[in-house]
Amino acid sequence: MLQYLLKQGPVQPTRRQFLLGTAAAAGLAVGYRLIAANPASAQSAAEGTQANPFQAYVEITPENGIVIHSSQFEMGQGSYFGIATLVMEELDGDWEQVDVIGASGNTGLYGNLAWGGIAQGTGGSTSMASSWERYRKAGAAARAMLVAAAAKNWNVPAEEITVAAGVVSHGSGKQATFGELAADAAEMPVPEDVPLKPRDEWTQIGSEDLKRYDSVGKTNGTQDYTIDLKMDGLVTAVMIHPPKFGATVRSIDASSAKALDGVIDVVETPRGVAVVGTNMWTAMKGRDAVTVEWDESDAEQRGSAEILAEYNKISDGTAAATARNDGDAEAALADADKIVEGHYEFPYLAHASLEPLNAVALIGEDGEIDVWGGHQMPDLYQAVAADVGGTTPDKVRLHVMKTGGSFGRRAVSDADLIVEAVATAKALGPGKPVKVQWTRENDMRGGRYRPAYVHAVKAGLDKDGKVIALHDHIVGQSIMAGTPFAAAIQDGVDPTSVEGASNLPYAIPNLKIDLTTTDVKIPILWWRSVGSTHTAYVIETLIDELAAAANRDPVEFRLSMLGDHPRHAAVLKLAAEKADWGTPLAEGRFRGVALHESFSTYVAEVVEITYNGGSDFTVDRVVCAVDCGTAINPDQIRAQMEGGIGFGLGAILQEELTLTGGVVDQENYDTYTPLRIDQMPPSIEVHIVPSEEPPTGVGEPGVPPIGPAVGNALRAATGRTIRDLPLIKALSA
Repeated sequence: MLQYLLKQGPVQPTRRQFLLGTAAAAGLAVGYRLIAANPASAQSAAEGTQANPFQAYVEITPENGIVIHSSQFEMGQGSYFGIATLVMEELDGDWEQVDVIGASGNTGLYGNLAWGGIAQGTGGSTSMASSWERYRKAGAAARAMLVAAAAKNWNVPAEEITVAAGVVSHGSGKQATFGELAADAAEMPVPEDVPLKPRDEWTQIGSEDLKRYDSVGKTNGTQDYTIDLKMDGLVTAVMIHPPKFGATVRSIDASSAKALDGVIDVVETPRGVAVVGTNMWTAMKGRDAVTVEWDESDAEQRGSAEILAEYNKISDGTAAATARNDGDAEAALADADKIVEGHYEFPYLAHASLEPLNAVALIGEDGEIDVWGGHQMPDLYQAVAADVGGTTPDKVRLHVMKTGGSFGRRAVSDADLIVEAVATAKALGPGKPVKVQWTRENDMRGGRYRPAYVHAVKAGLDKDGKVIALHDHIVGQSIMAGTPFAAAIQDGVDPTSVEGASNLPYAIPNLKIDLTTTDVKIPILWWRSVGSTHTAYVIETLIDELAAAANRDPVEFRLSMLGDHPRHAAVLKLAAEKADWGTPLAEGRFRGVALHESFSTYVAEVVEITYNGGSDFTVDRVVCAVDCGTAINPDQIRAQMEGGIGFGLGAILQEELTLTGGVVDQENYDTYTPLRIDQMPPSIEVHIVPSEEPPTGVGEPGVPPIGPAVGNALRAATGRTIRDLPLIKALSA
């Protein structure tokens, strides 16, 4: 599908779309277009060529509002807040004026610069890296145009005008709000090279006092999500999916369902059967009355136990591909003084977002399509919706809704939910909006999981206790294979399978990271922090075991191998210092440490646990140090680290998605168990490393270190490295 987008080029918006707002024709809309509106010039932009400024990102309305059009999707991680902070730093507006909405429909304007600008999308903790320069420039340009308008109206030099809290002022006493100047400012030329504030003049970026502008609506229930969407004539559809992945519809008997009051239709879609009712309850009753016969001849029939057993056998054999090969690991291991080796098993994991998947689609009488939902990859979804609806992408309007969590689940290359919504709307006919609302059971059993993996590892120490060799053979499915991102697979290596291992920072002279990609029909997807969810656990628990074998302190042992990686070393030192590493603990208390880089952000975490024997333990304290470059919103960074720690902790402690005979065993939160509130560590400290480097992401990097830090604390308590996850299950065995 990405190839299709590149071939077609981005949709060319109308002037109305450029201005992006009902009042924009009378106001000011401005932005900086860092990539051009075709793939060829997008490539030149990716290589450093900046195109001319263009209307796109910041709108000042006559009603004195500041509407920021975000290229990034808000799913709770705070991207809207971060982008607004960048704009407000340069614009000098009042936060009471601010509203941020999702934008889409023009790759040239909204393409993710961290992805080369060829597609719009949110993922890989790239939102702030992509937005860092262009949204500051948009804010600065809007401010300059407001000042220019005031200078012209008041016949004074622009240099004598000041801007603060959304008010433009002159020493003569003349003042005007942004809204009062908006129409005149819109007539000013957009500056081609507007200067940005120097770091020492920042008041918003890096402010410890600045809190999220949108917190109130999210805490008092007034924030609308797709699940809350209402409109005239809206009906609801629930899905019946095949119980085994790869099965297809053979026959449908919908007669009983259609006889029920309120059941409108039963529609076969490319992904299953949609049952449409006047409301959710009626649609669910209709669903229960439908009989579907499935063709399972091409379906996955194996259970997860059989799959992992096969992976273990594969891991002991010759790998299909090699991601990194330094020195001669095999020869060095043969000469090692001490060997540490074993197999690690990682289960499938669900995203388990609070808001189950949903989307609303409407096909108009003119054939144009509107789709409301959590559009994490808008360009792709626009193209898919057009294909399903039998039209062209320029006839598809996406309405980007805030979403109650994603963790990667709404970034699907085949746009599964969009296919269902548009296909159902097409079957219903023009002018009939439909909300496809998955149940929790649909969500849990509908596929797109963190892949299961097995690692076979072997590492060796010399007689001086130094690591001389490490070999890791990783076995699992490829997330990118068969998707528009398959071009990233080079020499048989999917980078998402090996990240966190292939870029190992430790100075190990003989290092080999192998990969064998398996063919399994269970649909998989990126899951918060992707490959680092398993590689960090393997590497960091292995390093601890090697430190024990060398009779060395785990922190000192790591630091001895980080001479060429000062940012890794700095977060490790900071976390250890703040956690009082090395000081005695009370009886029954134990510490563990882990360090990991993901998405160009460096995180170290130290945990303290109380261990009571068997599987009875609690995580009492987590100390986290993070280097994410320039800290745009320190409070939000801490919140994301805390959230990532909770997310990763639940997965490592107890989450596991299993299959029996090809059918998913778990259905809801009673059988698939994310972290419960009483399991959240009562003490979490987050310490941010001061930095002048460009910002990197924080949505995912807090997740990888928590698992191995807890695993290492348990090793300190039990003398055992737990290699089969989740932890509680392994301790109970």
